[in-house]
Amino acid sequence: MKPVNPLRLMLIGVILAVAGWSATVVTSRYGMSTPVLPPTALATMAVIVIITMVLGIRVLRWRNSHKPGSKAKKTQLDPLLAARTLVLAQACAYAGTVLLGWHVGIFLDQLRIWSLRSDQGITWLALVMAGGGLVMIVVGLVVERFCRIPPEDGDATGVEGKKGRAARGEAAGEGEYAYRGD
Repeated sequence: MKPVNPLRLMLIGVILAVAGWSATVVTSRYGMSTPVLPPTALATMAVIVIITMVLGIRVLRWRNSHKPGSKAKKTQLDPLLAARTLVLAQACAYAGTVLLGWHVGIFLDQLRIWSLRSDQGITWLALVMAGGGLVMIVVGLVVERFCRIPPEDGDATGVEGKKGRAARGEAAGEGEYAYRGD
């Protein structure tokens, strides 16, 4: 798998901020409620973050136990667990980007009418939800880093008489994912 591109995350966030702002303008114009998630969504976001961190820490512990000179017990890591953890981390980062962008757009629209309202509950809720999205992004990117393959001894030796070229389907170097270019 390829790592998450931060520029793609920023582009998604900006697009969804515009969409969230537009949706808030339209819903307020027609007297509908503001399209913000309820406070109970924070509990769901927290569960996703905790599960992602727990699985990421399991992969990190395995990775750290295989470093040279490590005294930790050598265990086997289920490759499906590692792959699923990586997919979960990337999904967490993308979902956090969607939530952050949407709620930043709502927050920006609510700032425009800050002085006209006596109750700022929706504004604060949008800000808290955006913060939850930011936490999801950070956890997703950190756990994604946990899932990187450590460099092996002799990575730069090359294969088939070609100096410095890795075998097909192997990681290209330090911090790369095992990606088959098939």
